[in-house]
Amino acid sequence: MKKFIINNSGKIITTLVVLLFSFLAYNLYNAPVDGVTDKFIYLMKEYGYIILFSWSILEGESGLIMAGLLSATGDMNLYLAIFVAGLGGFAGDQIYFYIGRYNKRYVHKKFKGQRRKFALAHLLLKKHGWPIIFMQRYMYGLRTVIPISIGLTRYDAKTFAIINLLSAWTWGAITIVPVWYFGEEILEILHIAKEYWYIAVPLVLVVLGTLLYYFNNATKKELK
Repeated sequence: MKKFIINNSGKIITTLVVLLFSFLAYNLYNAPVDGVTDKFIYLMKEYGYIILFSWSILEGESGLIMAGLLSATGDMNLYLAIFVAGLGGFAGDQIYFYIGRYNKRYVHKKFKGQRRKFALAHLLLKKHGWPIIFMQRYMYGLRTVIPISIGLTRYDAKTFAIINLLSAWTWGAITIVPVWYFGEEILEILHIAKEYWYIAVPLVLVVLGTLLYYFNNATKKELK
């Protein structure tokens, strides 16, 4: 049974993701409110912790930012949001770690074009040790590669899990708490942005594009 789960981890994860999003889509469609925005807010309030956990596995900070805002409005508990987000982030990296540990052929085939990133991840682990595990969530372009590459090595799984869990809860707190603290101000800005969307949308695109360009260049320099 264990061997079956390991060898089919990708298919199992994909199936769970499809089931989750089908469930959320069904409830979004049948939400007892009108308007897409109101429906989405209703969904977040009703299933916020489930969405937060799933989002933390699959993606990054946007789900945590939403949790911070919901904590500011009283629709989520701040401490529980951090706890759930940390568990989601922990689960995601554990999945990547065990994909590397038990699916080496799949990794070498799937990530054939990212050999330089894997080489950099191994170099960073060898040079800095466990702090790389703790900091990898903040390393653009390597967030997925690092846990997989560590799984490819003989690094102790229990040690990785402990550091990964502490890192995930720290990541959750660092992201959620500031958003919660400045929640009223952020909501006011969002209200203004909604009213003047024709200015806000291009501005956000420019900022995001600039950040993406910067981090892409930074990653390329590291790889060189």
